[in-house]
Order: sequence, then C-alpha cells, then structure tokens
Amino acid sequence: MFKKMIGSAVLVLAGAALSSPVHAAKPPLKVYGIQTVLAAPYSGIITPAASEFLGNAIDKANAEKFDLLVIQLDTPGGLDGSMREIIKKMLSSRVPVAVYVYPQGARAASAGVFLAMASDIVAMAPGTNIGAAHPVMLGSMPSILGDKDAKAKDPMEAKVLNDASAYMKSITQQKKRNVEWAIKAVAKSDSISAEEALKAGVADLIAADMAGFFAGINGRELPGRGRILVATPPRVETVSQTRRQRFLAAISDPNIAMILMGLGAAGLFIELYNPGLILPGVVGAVSMVIGFYSLQTLSANFAGVLLILLGFVFFIVEIKVLSYGLLTLGGVISIIIGALMLFNRPSLGGLSVSMHILGSTLITLVAITAGLAWIVVKAQLRGVVTGIESLVGKKGRTKSVLAPKGTVLVQGELWEAESVSGELPAGAEVSVVSVQGFRIKVRGA
Repeated sequence: MFKKMIGSAVLVLAGAALSSPVHAAKPPLKVYGIQTVLAAPYSGIITPAASEFLGNAIDKANAEKFDLLVIQLDTPGGLDGSMREIIKKMLSSRVPVAVYVYPQGARAASAGVFLAMASDIVAMAPGTNIGAAHPVMLGSMPSILGDKDAKAKDPMEAKVLNDASAYMKSITQQKKRNVEWAIKAVAKSDSISAEEALKAGVADLIAADMAGFFAGINGRELPGRGRILVATPPRVETVSQTRRQRFLAAISDPNIAMILMGLGAAGLFIELYNPGLILPGVVGAVSMVIGFYSLQTLSANFAGVLLILLGFVFFIVEIKVLSYGLLTLGGVISIIIGALMLFNRPSLGGLSVSMHILGSTLITLVAITAGLAWIVVKAQLRGVVTGIESLVGKKGRTKSVLAPKGTVLVQGELWEAESVSGELPAGAEVSVVSVQGFRIKVRGA
C-alpha cells in the first residue's frame, strides 16, 4: 500500500513537471520612443572648457526632458580630471547619452575612449578610429631608457596606468562592453577602426550621418535600461559652445600658455626699457594674465610657475645690470626647469609642452634681452652730447690772458676758465679739460 502511494505521488509530480514550461517567459521590454534629440558637437582637446560645455549639454538634456543626447565627438584626448567630470555627468544622467564619433575621419582617442565606453550607445562614422588611451604625465620628457627600464624607474606612471585601467574596467563592465579590448587600449595603446570596433563589440553601429544613426538605433535594445528604441525621424536641436567656451578652449593649451607668457615678458621688457610706449606694456600685461589663467586651468605646478617668473626677473635685471650674460643664462635655465616641472597631473593624450615652442620662446626672449642690454651698454659708453658736460673736449680761444684764470670763448659762449697748462696769452687756442659748476678748466692746444 505504501509503495503504491509513493508511486502515485511520483507520477503526479512528473506530470506537473511535464505540464510546466521549462523556462519562464521573459517580461516584454518597455518601448522607448525618441521624439526629441539634443546634439552636442565637440571637436578638440578635453579640457576644463570641454568639461563645462558637455556638462552643460547633459544638464540641458535632463532639464528640458529630451529623449536622447548625442555627443558628436572628435578628440585626440585631454586631461584626466576633465574627462572624469564629464563621465560623472554621463553616468548620472536620466536621459540616455550616445557618443557618435563624427564626422568621417574623426577619432575618439585617449580620453575619448573613456567617454565612449561610459555612454549608452557608441556609434562611429566610416573612416573613424577609436583607441590609444594610455595615460601620460603632461609635460613629461620622453625616456631615453627602454620600456621595461622606464616603467621600473617611474612608479608614478605605473600608479596612473593602474588607476586608469581600473576606471576603464569599471565603466565598461557597467555598460556591458568589451572589457578585454578596453583594458588593452589603456595598457597597450591599442587603436582600431570603426569596422573593427563594430566586430569587437566596442561600437554598436556605423552610420555616415545622423539619419543613418537614427536608422541604426531603431529597434535596438538600450543597454542597461531594458528598453527598445523606436526612432521615427525625431526633432533634433543642436547646442554649440559659447564664445567664452571657445576662447577658453583655445587658450587651454600648454603651448599657448608658454607663448602668452613669453609675449607678456617681451612686452614688459620693452616697456620697462622705454617707459611711456604704453602699447608694449598693455599687450605684455594682458598676455601675462591670460597665460597665468591658462596655466591655472591646466592645474600647473606652483613651483614651476615660480621658476618661470624667476627667469623673467633675471632677464629684466640683465637689462639694468651688466652681468656679461650670467643673468640671461640663469634666466634660461630657470625657465627650462620650470617648464619641465610645470605639470604634475596625468593627461590622456592631446596635451603636451612642445620643446620646439619652448625653445623658440626662449630664443626670442634671449634675443630681445640681449638686444636691449646692448642698447643700454652702447648708451652708457657713448659720450655726453647735451648739457654743460658736453663741453669736455671742445675747442675754444682765450679772450683774456689766463694767469691762470680768465675768460674763454667756447662754442660762441664766454666762460670763466682756469688754465691747467700754465699762463696762456689772449687769442690762444685751448681745449676744455673738465667742467666744475660754471667754471671750466682748459689746456693749451
């Protein structure tokens, strides 16, 4: 009897198992319609100005409830800090953010790779590329050692690399992208074309224009949001950089900062040498202030800035003090050291201090300083040509007997004179030896 009851129970359970589906049906995905799109085109280096522009675009998309933000990106890279500020905004955005590497021939290198990996949709135009995200120290000089020795000698670079790799891994895992390639792009500066990116799962689609972009995302699942995109031709609004942001983007370059500092120093040199010209002083002061602002936005090392200023001071003193070039040499050395230690923060490509710019700036400053110093020396060696002191060496004739004092006619004027060569008769030719007050000393010619 007990065996029969067990057998009946097994049959009932087996029947229930057979009658139930093997897998529970997935809930249908919510349809996400796109009717309004905000496009934010950006081409250039990722700097604080870029962070401000793209951050404002994300805020605008959320505040005005756009359905999608498309960042049309073309960048060689930029500053790590500015890139992270943008990514924070992207990850916290309620509105989906797409990065579209556009137009054809554009690239998303270095910091651009991080921005693409942090987006909800990655699209690329034909002929574009993405990759090469290895971080470097802004302004650092290339190592003369091999790669292994360079890494062993530079622990800071290893720390920056590990931090960048971990950050890349975190955002690619969150967006469910190709983590292996993303780490390779950071560690080995790997770069791939649009077609290779599509095959590797780095890009979601390739589109030649915005119409192709909307066609490509139509019906696609929005990663991480569990929704299907239905893109009928939407209304597209484009947001552009303000004039202020374009100006800040232009000056936020280490090379521009060095040129501005050099131009400022040259203008101040000329104004200090010849006060009253006004224009060189005004141009120099304005250039110097803008250069300081540019260095501040790039988080320049304070010690490096001080060394550059010290070099400029040496140049100014060289004009006033004859040091036979020692102060100029000290100024050159101070500026070079200051430029090399100017930046101590990591960059993700696109930003560097060009040694050609630094060298040409220094050569120009040295040339201006040497020219002004030569003019000063030449002026000091030149004889007096105006005033009473200019009488020294001039010829004249005695108007009375000098025994030893009398009167002398020099350059049409009568002077009280004293002979230093004994008694001289009236009408004798004399030359002026010195001037003491309103009395001159003469000698027979």
